[in-house]
Amino acid sequence: MKRLTIWRLQVLWAAVLAAGAFGCTDFEQERTAFCQRNPERCDAEGGYVPPEDTTAPIIIEGSQSETALQVQGTVTFSVTARDEETPKLDFLWAASMGTMGVASNTNTTSTLAWTSPSCVPAGTVASVSVTVGNGGKATASKTFTVTANICPKPTVAAGAAHAMVLHSDGTAWGWGDNRSGQLGDGEFTQRGKPMRVPSLTSVNALAAGDSHSVALRSDGTVWAWGGNKAGQLGDKTATDRSRPMQVSGLADVAALASGHEHVLALRKDGTLWSWGGNRYGQLGDGTKSNRFEPVQVSGLTGIIAIAASGFHSLALRGDGTVWSWGYNQFGQLGDGTTSNSAMPVLVSGLAGVAAVAAGYEHSLALRGDGTVWAWGNNEHGRLGDGTETRRVLPVQVPRLNGITALAGGMAHSLALRNDGTVWVWGGNDAGQLGDGTAIGKVSPVPVSGLASVTALTAGRDYSVVMRGDGTVWAWGAKRNGQLGNGETTLRASPVQSIGLTSVIAVAAGYNQSLALRNDGVVWAWGDNRFKQLGDGADVRRSTPAPVPGLTSITALASGTYHSMALRNNGSVLAWGNNYHGQLGDGTTVNRENPVQLVEPRGVVALAAGENHSLALRNDGIVWAWGNNYFGQLGDGTSTGREIPVQVLGLTGVTALAAGRSHSLALRSDGTVWAWGLNAYGALGNGSTTEQDTPVQVQGLTNVTAIASGAFHSLAVRNDGSVWAWGSNGYGQLGDGTTINRLIPVRAVRLTGVTALTGGYFHSVALRNDATGQAWGNNSIGQLGDGTIVDRLEPGVPVLGLTGITALVAGDHHAVAIRSDRTVWSWGDNEFGQIGDGISPVALVPVKTLFP
Repeated sequence: MKRLTIWRLQVLWAAVLAAGAFGCTDFEQERTAFCQRNPERCDAEGGYVPPEDTTAPIIIEGSQSETALQVQGTVTFSVTARDEETPKLDFLWAASMGTMGVASNTNTTSTLAWTSPSCVPAGTVASVSVTVGNGGKATASKTFTVTANICPKPTVAAGAAHAMVLHSDGTAWGWGDNRSGQLGDGEFTQRGKPMRVPSLTSVNALAAGDSHSVALRSDGTVWAWGGNKAGQLGDKTATDRSRPMQVSGLADVAALASGHEHVLALRKDGTLWSWGGNRYGQLGDGTKSNRFEPVQVSGLTGIIAIAASGFHSLALRGDGTVWSWGYNQFGQLGDGTTSNSAMPVLVSGLAGVAAVAAGYEHSLALRGDGTVWAWGNNEHGRLGDGTETRRVLPVQVPRLNGITALAGGMAHSLALRNDGTVWVWGGNDAGQLGDGTAIGKVSPVPVSGLASVTALTAGRDYSVVMRGDGTVWAWGAKRNGQLGNGETTLRASPVQSIGLTSVIAVAAGYNQSLALRNDGVVWAWGDNRFKQLGDGADVRRSTPAPVPGLTSITALASGTYHSMALRNNGSVLAWGNNYHGQLGDGTTVNRENPVQLVEPRGVVALAAGENHSLALRNDGIVWAWGNNYFGQLGDGTSTGREIPVQVLGLTGVTALAAGRSHSLALRSDGTVWAWGLNAYGALGNGSTTEQDTPVQVQGLTNVTAIASGAFHSLAVRNDGSVWAWGSNGYGQLGDGTTINRLIPVRAVRLTGVTALTGGYFHSVALRNDATGQAWGNNSIGQLGDGTIVDRLEPGVPVLGLTGITALVAGDHHAVAIRSDRTVWSWGDNEFGQIGDGISPVALVPVKTLFP
């Protein structure tokens, strides 16, 4: 029977071929007559149309290189078909999702490379199909299927000053600070708007540290980018990366968490791995050695959730207990002590826990009954228990129930309730609570006008949430663009400080600025956390305001968090932080309004360091008070002083300057003397040994002006040249290198200088043509040259500013007076210290530009 069937098919095929040949012969011999008899066999131009192939092609082979993908990848499909009547076949490919390449075809085969999407919705199978045709109506088709990784639940993560969002399509997006490459876009430029991390797909989870970011892909691998000085990228190096790099030797990961400079990874088998900074034992491996690749956390198994922040770590076991390790100065490990631990310890008295979260120096736990528990540092009320009392054991946050998620920032906490509302408590100086004020809260309050929230996170002093509609909202500090709404307060070139005229002197502290008008009235703006603006409040100001009760002032000085003023009668007034007695009033009580010092009298000049103060009397004698840990008071001891004491062995002084913890004096003979901290050579005596009495700076004569940065010192000689010594990690000495100098070196390419000022890691010079030049660190625009590029030497002027008569530098900003007596500022504006009236914070949620 089989032979008969084959014989019949052969006969039929022969007949078809004969008919076709006969038709072609007829057509060639009698074209017109043939087309009249057979119009369906001729085209409009009288050309011959072969008979239609009514037999469908047969697909005889189909293959695919992969049937399942764990991450976005490429699959190659191939088919082979046959059609006895049509030797050259047509192939048409189609895909339900993903991206198709250009098919490679022969007469009977076709090959296609298809790239899957970043992820696929749950319950969805990707399909790729091919249709094979022969020019007729009959076709053959084949469908291939590929099981791909499932799309993640969107969420948010926050670093110190950058934010990351996991999109529902498995891509990662970021914005904010990018100085270490933590946004992963291949650059080091901060972004005020969300930007996608290129080439990173199929992401399931994100975590962010101080200046680095980490992603978990759906294949269980971990990728990291950004700052890497402690090895937090896990790539066996200490090199910063601006693009994602795979963490070495780590697979089957299920969850991530990140602290300041360390990372935790939870594997699917319940074991925990860590890498990065380990100064306080936060890696949990029993040591305090940094790790540049993952190591296993000792003695922990059965872990189901993790958290990290600052320098400590938390782990939740499947039995509902919480374990902690690392830094414990404030009791954030919850074991009843304040002792650091390099091994996991059990958090006391806590069971039935469903989730954990970590703030910088505090910890949070969510129990299965929806209640919240907290422990650790409680300054500003970040534990939410109605007090500011430090807790070394967990305490319940009152009146909070139905909570489903938690987050902790530097000094604030967030909780998400099951009704989609967000509750907040703790520090609020940057508006990070989002309640419309800048007043801290020791008990939970709701965020204004925010509902349907599905995820939340906390940065250093800002907060970010995602709503059910996929939109992202943020509030708090916006200096680095971390709110993602396109706004940033950094000023890389000078802007005018509003509302100030007739100014004759300026001063700058860590994050605050002061101006003295010719009527003897002092104006202040910027940071006010320690009430250093002298207005009796603790609210930062982005516009200058007068300091109440200050009149007849002739000079100003400002330290890290305290301020001073000199009256025309030679008396000194001080206000702000007084923890170390730096106000000189005989106490360590902070002062919200200026208080007058009893001694010394007859003062003609002032200087302020981080936590110490200096005064020059009209007899050329120097007095000092405040912190003296490094001998910066120059009285031959290291004992702090709450009232002024005389600096030993120093006379004929004409000018003063103060660094972070060292002091400088210029004598009338043109020599410079120094004392205090000398770890980087800031005393200029050829050593790194601290000095509690003044020593002469080597090789400097004919000096006319002095200044000090945090850990470096500066001097102008009478020939207009600039000399510098001490710390030089950012080129702040201006000699074209980053080498610390123990004796003065000349700043290159700089002449005609009349005055100097020093910031934390930068320097600024005023030239005799009334222009300014700056060099050193420029990460926040503090050089005023319109960029954020560091400069190892002078040469680039402060942009667009002429007619300068005086200038001062804060830690990361600068303030100048022009000849018209207006004030201009540039650099960091996190606390409004630029004074241009633009608020550096958002007190209520603003919508980010996340797509």
